[in-house]
Amino acid sequence: MVKHELDDVVVVFDDDRSVADAGVLVAATLARRLGGEALVNDCVDLGRRAGYFQPGRKVMSLVHAMLLGADSIDGCDVLRSGRTGRVLGHRVMAPSTLGTFLRAFTFGHVRQLDRALGMLLGRAWRAGAGPGQQRLVIDVDSFIQEVHGKHKQGASYGYTRKLGYHPLIATRAGSGELLHVRFQTGRANTQRGITRFTDELIARVRRAGAGGEILLRADSGFHNKALRTRLAGKGVLYSISVRLTAPTLAAIGLIADDAWSVLADYPETGEAQIAETTVGGERLIVRRVRQPSSDGAWRRQCPVHPRARPRGAAAGRRDPA
Repeated sequence: MVKHELDDVVVVFDDDRSVADAGVLVAATLARRLGGEALVNDCVDLGRRAGYFQPGRKVMSLVHAMLLGADSIDGCDVLRSGRTGRVLGHRVMAPSTLGTFLRAFTFGHVRQLDRALGMLLGRAWRAGAGPGQQRLVIDVDSFIQEVHGKHKQGASYGYTRKLGYHPLIATRAGSGELLHVRFQTGRANTQRGITRFTDELIARVRRAGAGGEILLRADSGFHNKALRTRLAGKGVLYSISVRLTAPTLAAIGLIADDAWSVLADYPETGEAQIAETTVGGERLIVRRVRQPSSDGAWRRQCPVHPRARPRGAAAGRRDPA
């Protein structure tokens, strides 16, 4: 039985062998309560370009199709199988219409949609999903999204020698929710545009309602002094893996043997110790690991810059680990 409001939907099967996409009802209900379709209609203006009318239901069709596994425009036809469209709360658009809609986008229109997504995040967090005054931990990374077809705009070969894109992505630790993303060509360097990306990221989560401490984590691909300086200036803490450069190796070599502390909760398959030093005036935490089957030598060192010093702190003062 299906009524007009999604909250009143009841999904019933009379055949225990039936398989349907009724699980999308949860996401559709959330999108309706947050006003996702109307928000996109307000923010995205394609002018009189082909596919301009009612962008909200086109975006929601794309989102729901991706949730159900669609990885191409033609795959969006999954929404028209059975009566899936009856539980979405919006009109399901045909794949050909969605293709026309996406081809109408310029970079400016992408930014309009990005603004809508930021506002949608704020609505979700204000409804109770946000960190409030609690610490917000953000993981920043990049990945290679392989594609097929030589004519895909922006696709190119990078260090993996695979044709694809190399986007930056920021997710919230714990929940895994996507906070920010920026597309890049496949040959782009890992940290290309990372400073501007983090500027936009921090501004977005602050607008969305993150009022507490922010900790940003990243791997050594983002070991960049300009980025650490920018984060410190914004009062954002960070934990960024460090490349083993000559100055870093020299600082590690000066750590006294009695300065290493054993990590008690490390798996029984090995032993790990940590110690602390400084490189270029920044705090550095180093971990070393020894396996039982080895000759007793410490085999690996994994240094990280753990945090920024809060603005206004005394020069010799450090944050606790």
